[in-house]
Amino acid sequence: MSTFKSIKEIDVWNDAIEYAVKIYNVTSYDSFKNDFALKDQLRRSALSISSNIAEGFERETTKEFTRFLYIAKGSCGESRSQLYLSYKINFLPSKDFDTLY
Repeated sequence: MSTFKSIKEIDVWNDAIEYAVKIYNVTSYDSFKNDFALKDQLRRSALSISSNIAEGFERETTKEFTRFLYIAKGSCGESRSQLYLSYKINFLPSKDFDTLY
């Protein structure tokens, strides 16, 4: 499959972990306090990105890894949509939105 020996060697996986940490931080804002559904869905989509990259890597075939990278890409789109909604309903300040989007 790949020359990677560990998931930690894959830059995009590390980026996805950092992104999820940032999403968890911003969804801790008071604005998300009473909207459990949006907070939960945004966290789930962000978490799904790194999780799918890791799952594909563990499948140990290039075909499966590629398939899971596409699934992770879909989770990125879902997360961007939820970020945009969060920004439009004033749950996120523009600084955070611009950084995360």
